[in-house]
Amino acid sequence: MNHLFRYFCVLAAFGVYLSAAQAQEAHLGFVSTDRVLKEASTAKAAQTKLEQEFSKREKELVDLGANIKTMADKFEREAPTLPETQRQTRQKQLLEQDRDFQRKRREFQEDLNARKNEELQIVIQRANKVIKDIAVAEKYDFIFQDAVYVNPKLDITDKVIKALNTPAAK
Repeated sequence: MNHLFRYFCVLAAFGVYLSAAQAQEAHLGFVSTDRVLKEASTAKAAQTKLEQEFSKREKELVDLGANIKTMADKFEREAPTLPETQRQTRQKQLLEQDRDFQRKRREFQEDLNARKNEELQIVIQRANKVIKDIAVAEKYDFIFQDAVYVNPKLDITDKVIKALNTPAAK
């Protein structure tokens, strides 16, 4: 609902602006946030940083999961021949190890998501600064992000990506 309200407010403001401008033509632009986040070197660097930061923990989790699966398979094969008390003990151990694995995996995912959001915010802040700089330098009246349809001649995404990829933009 809030998104819809914002949309109508933007449309209303745009309509007021266009009616006030009457004979003056508005200078409009568009930026594809998805493309910026996929193609800008700052976004790629953030992704690489995250992969390096979390690859060790991810590998440990994969190894732990494989180890638990191996132990579970071994238990399934040996369970019929084990004494009842030993079978129950091993089953309990497997359940505890699996619960610990699930907890670690959940913590990993939460940590990864939090760091992704942090890095994404940094990239978005840089992109917004670049967009604002381009808007001021080239005297844009409006620059929209993420629209259903945009005439390609209004798309300034390549300019934004190019500006983000230059060392001065960092």
